[in-house]
Amino acid sequence: MQKRILTSLALGLLIGVSLAGCALQVRSDVNRTAFHPGQCHTFAFIGSFRTDNPMRGTIANPVNESRLRAAITSHMQSVGVQLAQANADCLVGYGIGSTLVVDGAGYPYAYGYWGWRGYWGPYWGGWYGPSVYRQGVIGIDMYDAKTREPLWHASVDQDLYGATGATAEQRIDAAVAALFTRFPS
Repeated sequence: MQKRILTSLALGLLIGVSLAGCALQVRSDVNRTAFHPGQCHTFAFIGSFRTDNPMRGTIANPVNESRLRAAITSHMQSVGVQLAQANADCLVGYGIGSTLVVDGAGYPYAYGYWGWRGYWGPYWGGWYGPSVYRQGVIGIDMYDAKTREPLWHASVDQDLYGATGATAEQRIDAAVAALFTRFPS
């Protein structure tokens, strides 16, 4: 019985640590001199993605843009700010981006380990050089509609490169939900 409890606790701890590593990293900033609670009752979107955007065919496609706008609208409404067709109190801009990141540059033996293979001698178990991976970002900016003063900025690391359909929708929804955990109150 005690072994089963310890096993369950260890499994729960492992799952918890694994999920914590998957948490989206949100960065947020509020212009405290310009923002005050209750300032935004309505909002409008500033614009849309440019058609000459080089990422239009991958992550910044019009379908993902529509998903992002719907997610932002839903979360704005959940904090009491309604979408307006005209004369909005605040303006909302958004963006989706992606870049290649080089990790471990300048460290030729950054990953791996040395070992011993019996009578064959020592060996290097790993790879040489840096790792390269794609990092994506989704960002939201909010401005005062009258003064054009920036009020809030938030961004989250979320890769949409090559994501389509339900996968893209889930990633966008998760990113926007994470962003709105930092919405100024």
